[in-house]
Amino acid sequence: MRSSLPRMSFRSFGWPLPALMAWSVCWFLYSLLQLKTNLPLWAVLGLVTLAGVLLSLLGGTWWRRLVIGLGFPLSLFFSGALSVPAWAWLLPLALLALIYPLNAWRDAPLFPTPEDALNDLPEVAPLEPGAKVLDAGCGLGQGLEALRQAYPLAELHGVEWSRPLACWCQRRCQGLGIRAHVERGDMWEVDWSVYDLVYLFQRPETLPRAMAKAATELRPGAWLVSLEFEARGFKPAAKLKTVSGKPVWVYRWPVEPLDNAAPTESARR
Repeated sequence: MRSSLPRMSFRSFGWPLPALMAWSVCWFLYSLLQLKTNLPLWAVLGLVTLAGVLLSLLGGTWWRRLVIGLGFPLSLFFSGALSVPAWAWLLPLALLALIYPLNAWRDAPLFPTPEDALNDLPEVAPLEPGAKVLDAGCGLGQGLEALRQAYPLAELHGVEWSRPLACWCQRRCQGLGIRAHVERGDMWEVDWSVYDLVYLFQRPETLPRAMAKAATELRPGAWLVSLEFEARGFKPAAKLKTVSGKPVWVYRWPVEPLDNAAPTESARR
């Protein structure tokens, strides 16, 4: 059951207020640690930068997350408030790389699934109770949340390359009452043959690789669902319209080569 409490995030506020709020929190934490603790300077910088990086996860887009995450160390650097060794300024970049590893950026830089984007999916891709569903590249878990709304009786799984994001996603799902098994791993190495539906919100450049993997691993009758981006050259079983404007492309295996037939469209009201 979904919580009836309103969910607040930085994305609820107009930009750049989220960044200003995050930077203010970081500067307050920096001042507090300086005054109330005897921690060495490098430890204070590390803790505050980590706080900024974690707050950056609440940004709405990847570039806003970078602005939020780098805001405190950059503002501290340009303020000239203190002198630290040159290597210390590599710490923010190292923490950002931990949260957003390069391998993940080659796939999709933490694109969140809009709320209710998949609610009409069962009409065109029905699943039996207990069916296994994979969110390949689950990020912070918005896709798993949308999949739970669409398939409340499905067995949900998520895989995420970034270890911090995978841990955060698991805790977020638990907080929302979503039963999902989330693991840190490479979505391209996970065996898709055990799943009845694989959900993707990737970049268009990665879809040919996804379709090739699906062709070798998905069972007959299994579904591949791509939010927003079409797998060109393949005939979708359906194309769903959503309130957010991001189409949902639905493919069933074995998929047919694309011909002149138009896909079925289902418009949400």
